[in-house]
Amino acid sequence: MLVLGIETSCDETSVAVVKDGKKVLANQVSSSLNLHKKHGGVIPEIASRMQLETIASVGEAAIIKAGIKLKDIDLVSVTNHPGLLGSLLVGVSFAKSVALSLNCPLLGVDHIHSHFYANFLDAKGVELPFVALVVSGGHTSLFYVKDFDKISILGETQDDACGEAFDKVAKILGLGYPGGPHIEKLARQGDPRKIKFACSGTKGEFDFSFSGIKTAVLYYVNNRRLATGLPRAKSMGEQQLKSDIAASFQETVIDTLIRKSFLACKTTKTNRLVIGGGVVANGRLREKFLASGNTEGINCYFPPVSLCIDNAAMIAGFGYQLFKKGFRSNLSLNALPS
Repeated sequence: MLVLGIETSCDETSVAVVKDGKKVLANQVSSSLNLHKKHGGVIPEIASRMQLETIASVGEAAIIKAGIKLKDIDLVSVTNHPGLLGSLLVGVSFAKSVALSLNCPLLGVDHIHSHFYANFLDAKGVELPFVALVVSGGHTSLFYVKDFDKISILGETQDDACGEAFDKVAKILGLGYPGGPHIEKLARQGDPRKIKFACSGTKGEFDFSFSGIKTAVLYYVNNRRLATGLPRAKSMGEQQLKSDIAASFQETVIDTLIRKSFLACKTTKTNRLVIGGGVVANGRLREKFLASGNTEGINCYFPPVSLCIDNAAMIAGFGYQLFKKGFRSNLSLNALPS
């Protein structure tokens, strides 16, 4: 079965072709990231305009790359929630037009659930049930996955998402956008135990809070800016301090993710943890999860780095699994931003 996946929830425009929920025949991604960098974050109007201009050509490129004809498509799977409203509408409208023209089924899927499904693409997969952690720029959530249509949320961020905190700390340190890669690179030269930061406590044991640690970094930098000139870091000593701040922040956030995810595994009595989302491209995060997992007897699974970002292959694959279980949408499918 050939599934056409469409993903336009944020600043990426992606169309993919996936066979039988596993084999990726094509996964074309076009990003408007460069247009957002000067603003320090995603501008919804810019994102949706670029998606409107590029989605048809990205879709055509995916069909050509897959080596098929458009009429060969058996199902159109599209992200319809959550995300930026204007961006979602572009993808949903395009998906409807394709499904209508082909007279084939249409299915709207959850973008967040699809992130952990990226682990099943071009791979043997993971035995059910498992705990899933999704860590991205807009979401930080823990799920218990009994089956692909039986997903229970265990916890989620109560304020800033993990990736959002990385972006804000990068801005505090005078780095670029997006913040994740800049923080990771700077942290390699720092001492992760030099500064004691902490993530705020939450009422729910599986919930997350990252606004407090972001504020702690801000106060720490402000208290030293008069003496050192941060965040410009002109001297070697200032640069080392910035590296220590980045490393200490990153280490604390990763430790928090590990602690809560492993607790969820132990509570649900599963030793399988499936992780997805843009932040999972972070090398230190992967390294620490695997090392801690070996110690705690928990198997941690990650998608390839190329499938951590928003992409349509995960949308097509997850849509295939739901379609097999009888899920369908119709032409009244709407975009649901939250």
